[in-house]
Amino acid sequence: MHIIAQIKRFGKYAPWAVLALSILVHALFFGHPNEIVFDEVHFGKFLSAYFTHQYYFDIHPPLGKLILAGWGWLWGFQPGFSFTNIGDAYPDHFALMLRFLPTLAGTLLPLVLYGIARQLRFSRTAALLVGVLVALDNALLVQSRLILLDSFLLLFGFSAVWCYLRAIDAPPARIGAWLSAAGIFGGMAMSIKWTGATFLALIVIVELPRLWKMRRSGFRIPVTSALTLLMLPVIVYTAIFIAHFLLLTRTGTGDAFMSARFQHDLIGSTFAADTSLAPLSPLEKTIELNIEMYRSNQRLTASHPYASMWYTWPFMDRSIYYWVDGTSRIYLLGNPFIWWASTIAVFAVIANVLFTHPRKTPRVLFVLLGAWLMNLLPFIGIHRVMFLYHYFPGLLWAILMLGYLVDRSRHRVHIAGALVLVALIGFVYFAPLSYGLPLSDAAYNARTWFNSWR
Repeated sequence: MHIIAQIKRFGKYAPWAVLALSILVHALFFGHPNEIVFDEVHFGKFLSAYFTHQYYFDIHPPLGKLILAGWGWLWGFQPGFSFTNIGDAYPDHFALMLRFLPTLAGTLLPLVLYGIARQLRFSRTAALLVGVLVALDNALLVQSRLILLDSFLLLFGFSAVWCYLRAIDAPPARIGAWLSAAGIFGGMAMSIKWTGATFLALIVIVELPRLWKMRRSGFRIPVTSALTLLMLPVIVYTAIFIAHFLLLTRTGTGDAFMSARFQHDLIGSTFAADTSLAPLSPLEKTIELNIEMYRSNQRLTASHPYASMWYTWPFMDRSIYYWVDGTSRIYLLGNPFIWWASTIAVFAVIANVLFTHPRKTPRVLFVLLGAWLMNLLPFIGIHRVMFLYHYFPGLLWAILMLGYLVDRSRHRVHIAGALVLVALIGFVYFAPLSYGLPLSDAAYNARTWFNSWR
């Protein structure tokens, strides 16, 4: 009992403990390896284009690349390195600074999840469990240590949810500020990848019944809320594309994807001197580019040896090879104890929702399960190649469900402690495959429990 009392007193320091743990795991071996890893080969080219001003095309919105380019500009980044092949050595350590912002986003993510858990009325013990599990997941760590965009997507998306939850509890004078922050973060998430729109969709779905209950107080609050959560993200999204066009003013590798009118404004384009072509406005360019992004997504039919189907993600059936150098390897492989425990929690919540009267089911369970489904079921209709990292938003909602179920137990402190211990053991055990550390063949084989993990 004394130990439990000590843990409860420690509760007020829980956010700092989450942040400290996250800083530790993300700071270890920062910058290793000093070589191109996985999709850095693509994003390195994209951010370099903002310095040469050569137009490029990508199937995702440009915010993530703009952030990386802006960070590089602050530190005096100069284009020139070709980012040609995975495993190519960086010519100096400066390029590794580009990994700092994704790492920072990944470092802050557990703290945001802790905040969401607290806003959902989780106890400090359960919220601490959520934050620690997010910090100790190997797959989330790997994705945030490289020049990749998913850590931005997750940080902005879940920050939007956290700000919205703060708005619900805020005094009237501060509701507008929190809603505006939610709208901005939601627009930013959507401007990293379109899947970020699920965060805004969730907020709107939760907000509509609340606004309906408030209808008798007049239309001012519902109208203000709707404008903030719908129009503000659109403004953010559009402004980011305009900045994208202002920086990419020269002909480049992306020309072929665009119409002649679009290319007319690109310096050096074959259509630049064609006076019969009326130039497009920034809004028209934004619309055309988004249409072409959608079409290009639909045309992606290539297979990949490390691809996986959406229904396998909760079970972490297929890892992804990112980098290898002799006996050192990096795999996108999650902490199995966290993934499988959270998946069990999802099934437990589904059973609760299906076999309990709706009026007796806490509303938070409908929200958490709905958010998980919104981040998984849409992939049924996507026919392009997909990977394990597409499940990251769903994984985090599943971890929140696990935290909720633990919180409902009268033995939550003991259960949370056991889960943290097992997760820590799993993290350390699989860490060599996350950080790219040398492993003997026997040690490597001992960690790849299934052939699909190799």
